[in-house]
Amino acid sequence: MIYQAAIDESFPVAEPTQFERLRRGDPAALAEAIGQYRHRLYRYLLRLVRDPASADDLFQQTWLHVVRHLHRYDAARSFDTWLFAIAHNAAMDLLRRRPNESLEDREFALPAGGPDALSTVLAGERTAILAATMAALPALYREALTLRFEESMKLEEIAEVTHAPLSTVKSRVQRGLEAMKQKLRKEDIL
Repeated sequence: MIYQAAIDESFPVAEPTQFERLRRGDPAALAEAIGQYRHRLYRYLLRLVRDPASADDLFQQTWLHVVRHLHRYDAARSFDTWLFAIAHNAAMDLLRRRPNESLEDREFALPAGGPDALSTVLAGERTAILAATMAALPALYREALTLRFEESMKLEEIAEVTHAPLSTVKSRVQRGLEAMKQKLRKEDIL
């Protein structure tokens, strides 16, 4: 078989995976990975920090960390989980330095905040209301809901990303949903 591969140009040869190319320092593989995760990772960071400039900085910090510590990545694990865990750590460091940011699971008050044209307007209003309600949640709830419902991560993956016990992740998702539901009922939206 080796002989056949050496003499036959049409013999299929396995291409290195994106991860193998990343490990070798291939800039094209890095550009592909950034492009593949750009929207999801940025959206996640923006939900957490609620500031586009900070989300941009965290996005860049995350990828710098990936490049510098790629040798630590265990290929048996999900790259998504590893990447989002790096982003989580960077975001939590930033949020801890903010004086008015709540990371705690304590009571809080939420501030008010192809279809036809009417359906489009109503859908836009609902989206804005949900986004405002979500933005008012403490960072830990925003993070859990974003990873669960926008990034479609399993609860176990969220626990791995956030370094929190599975029961804590379940609680954060439940409490975040309950807080949103109460706020929407209070505003007579539900």
